[in-house]
Amino acid sequence: MQWLNQILTHCQNNPDHPMVEVLSSAGESTVYRSQEIVATAEALSQWLNESKVLRGRPLKIGLVTHNSVEWVVADLALLLSNSIEVPVPLAFSTDQAAHLLHDVDLCLVDQKGLQRLNAWFPENDPELRCPPYHLLEMDTLLALAKHRVPDISAVHAPADDEQTLCKIIHTSGTTSRPKGVKIRSQGIGHLLVSLHGRVAKGTYARYLSLVPLSLLIEQVVGVYLTFLDGGTLVFLPANEPLLGESNATTKQMLTWLARAKPAALTLPPSMVEALLAECRLHPNESVAARLSRLFGEAAVPFIACGGAPTDPKVLLELIAYGLPVYEGYGLSENSSVVAWNSPHCFKLGTVGKPLEHVQIKLNAHKELLVKSTSLFAGYANLDPSSCDIDSEGWLHTGDIAEIDDEGYLRIFGRKKNLIITANGRNVSPEWVESRYKSLDAVEHAVLFGDGLESLHGFFVIAPQHDLNHAATEIQAFGRHLSEIERVEQISVVQSSEQIYADFFTVTGRPLRDRIWAWMNESRAATTATHPAPQLVDA
Repeated sequence: MQWLNQILTHCQNNPDHPMVEVLSSAGESTVYRSQEIVATAEALSQWLNESKVLRGRPLKIGLVTHNSVEWVVADLALLLSNSIEVPVPLAFSTDQAAHLLHDVDLCLVDQKGLQRLNAWFPENDPELRCPPYHLLEMDTLLALAKHRVPDISAVHAPADDEQTLCKIIHTSGTTSRPKGVKIRSQGIGHLLVSLHGRVAKGTYARYLSLVPLSLLIEQVVGVYLTFLDGGTLVFLPANEPLLGESNATTKQMLTWLARAKPAALTLPPSMVEALLAECRLHPNESVAARLSRLFGEAAVPFIACGGAPTDPKVLLELIAYGLPVYEGYGLSENSSVVAWNSPHCFKLGTVGKPLEHVQIKLNAHKELLVKSTSLFAGYANLDPSSCDIDSEGWLHTGDIAEIDDEGYLRIFGRKKNLIITANGRNVSPEWVESRYKSLDAVEHAVLFGDGLESLHGFFVIAPQHDLNHAATEIQAFGRHLSEIERVEQISVVQSSEQIYADFFTVTGRPLRDRIWAWMNESRAATTATHPAPQLVDA
């Protein structure tokens, strides 16, 4: 793994470099230096290799941790031991987690990960088998490293080839069970070379991580690109929720920006919009004063955004405030990034030009096709929404797009109904709707959430059920779903022939655009043909 050896070489040449910093709610941050990170990763790798020898094959390891120094050490150890890493979001439901972890040899967990394992696999449930796990604590790892790896100068990455797998990444399908995208180590290497070439040296000198590291884009950009740039990866305190997790708010995140003083960060659209709202509060502020207030320093940070579309008007206004934000596009099947705007290659309203190792084109249906050296190695499990690679090596993304005369890419949306929230999380509505329809009171459920911070649900309630009682049941039922799939804004309407005539096809398929338009038009009024939907905040 040439790219991993580059990271290791920088660490060996700069053993005292602050590689990871964990912010504190009170007091000074905790800093972990290159010597400590590499030594603990190598010690853990040696321990994993001993287990691999007993099995006679590469290990498949679940990684169930919060964003933490333990995550970084475990990730590097898995790369050093040529293991296959399966990162699991802590927000997953029991069914989703059990699906991803059903055949792992071991889970590496921190304290938060252990809490989630215990919640997913309670001891008193004989049908759920908790996989074996090993608890990671940095003090214990440092003690192990002191004994096993007194010197990091001899640590090197293992050899790999074009087919060497390093990760299986979750991505949404049309069922509750996430698809597992097989990621190749050399694919990540090709991607990093292109990404590194798009930005100036030192751009990632200090990266603040605000979204879960179970997301591949955060691993590639937040961890590997930062370390390749000789930078420092900064984490929020362990007790702080991350964007996309329960109880996390953009307002909370804004308070951490000035303390972290980031040189670079990747934001979902909801956070980009929060930055604009904050700028609008002080319209006459100088750019230098605004930057110092928001980011702790007068320097302009490199802000990338993606995961879901961002309104070009928002980006244009931020530019006027002295805060350029660079939108990109990617998918797990290409090891994350496909196209990216950057300071020297930027066009508003697009997601940039394809990376240097990526080719793109459109088919007759204006679907985006991608060919690159960072394409995935297939799925661990198939799903009707899986992307196909044709006989010529082109990945059919399922996204409708446009390529302009200058080579910039615009994405218009999914071919199917996959929802992408403002936090960049993917939700397959059909499966979640079927879960809500299991309630006696619910005849139909239709979900919305593209570009929104939470899911909105339209529920048709059977005539014999009271709307208030039904809404309460829907709220309670949502607590059994993962945070990503839970409906937060509930709209309930009583079933009637007119409702079905206006909003459903003869076969019962919901007319989604019509329902969403009516919901927005009639929230505070009664229309001529239907009572306004009754709204409930979950």
